[in-house]
Amino acid sequence: MGPDRVHFRGHRRGRGVTARVQTSRVSETQERTVSVWQDRVRIRVLSKGCGPALVFFHGPWGLTWDPFLDELAQSFSVLAPAHPGTTPDAHDDVYHLDGLWDLVLCYDELLEALGIRDAAFVGHSFGGMVACELAAAYPGRARHLALIAPLGFWRDPDRIVNWMLLEPGELRRHIFRDPECEAARRMFPRSEEPDAAATAARVRMVWAMGTTGKFIWPIPDKGLKKRIHRVTAPTLLVWGKEDRLVPPVYADEFVRRLSDARVQTVSDAGHAPHLEQPAAVARAVREFLSR
Repeated sequence: MGPDRVHFRGHRRGRGVTARVQTSRVSETQERTVSVWQDRVRIRVLSKGCGPALVFFHGPWGLTWDPFLDELAQSFSVLAPAHPGTTPDAHDDVYHLDGLWDLVLCYDELLEALGIRDAAFVGHSFGGMVACELAAAYPGRARHLALIAPLGFWRDPDRIVNWMLLEPGELRRHIFRDPECEAARRMFPRSEEPDAAATAARVRMVWAMGTTGKFIWPIPDKGLKKRIHRVTAPTLLVWGKEDRLVPPVYADEFVRRLSDARVQTVSDAGHAPHLEQPAAVARAVREFLSR
């Protein structure tokens, strides 16, 4: 089922960055490793497609190339960096970043190293918060923002579930409306499966939650409300109607503080609407970015 649309309106530098880039081909997806932060942080970047640049910031459960990114790659040059510490063989690099501001600066260096002066930013959950923080710190870098159930605020009456304390079955039910859907099975291989790849996937997810949690623990409110007024990019907020992790009411918090924002809700989807309804969400994002 396609998304239901609801609209609201709310009230280059020339410095050098050292980068070492290693590139290999994985199917049709390019993979490279870029070193930034004085060569102390290595970031894996997946890319595919052609057209205007689009940077995708993944959620707290790790980076995988999925059907949603494939859909976007039909219209854009999609670049998807792995958050520091989640790049294979570079897990300890996250210790060189002390907090959220370090992370934002690190991503600014990454974009500089990749030669991206401005782009559309798309982010999910924790990645949505990162995209918004980056757009607030460097307004000229973001042409458009598309934020999928982003973190960044806290409301006592509508508390965000602390997913780091949930056992795998509960976490699965909080992320997905249908915990048995194909996307859920890809993200959460059954624990009884002895397959080595399934075990490795579970380990990667736990580590990704730990590394991203460094920047948002204990609650995902790190002062974005003091900086979000600096965002100048038109913004689309996408929320699953049945988000059990971050209540859809948080869309109001973003809209109230952004000068140009609209909300699109997605039926039959939870906290990861781009995974449960990839074609519908990609279509909504593509139409918004083509304005």
